[in-house]
Amino acid sequence: QVQLIESGGGLVQAGSSLRLSCAASGRTFKTYTMGWFRQAPGKEREFVAAIRMSGDSTSYADSVKGRFTISRDNAKNTASLQINTLKPDDTAVYYCAVDLGNGLRTQDYYYDYWGQGTQVTVSS
Repeated sequence: QVQLIESGGGLVQAGSSLRLSCAASGRTFKTYTMGWFRQAPGKEREFVAAIRMSGDSTSYADSVKGRFTISRDNAKNTASLQINTLKPDDTAVYYCAVDLGNGLRTQDYYYDYWGQGTQVTVSS
């Protein structure tokens, strides 16, 4: 079992930055891939980024490349998502998730555990 708690969301203006965090507990943190997904109102949940257990390999959705950076601290059991130059289209609930494999899979059905989500709202 893995428990995930996201934090760091909020209401921000376009062009600003946010750093989302995901605190994990339960199963040994460094043994699985961490991913971030988001779901905007009226839309399906979509992949944002993933990072392998060692932190040496990452993957990003094309829509966020260059603005989002995923990272992890295995000593603190946390994963982070740095979001720069926020756009109104980034408005969504952001979820962190665990893939017990060690791949960089983008489909949400591969992820075994999910946090409750943190709301990010970007005003224009």
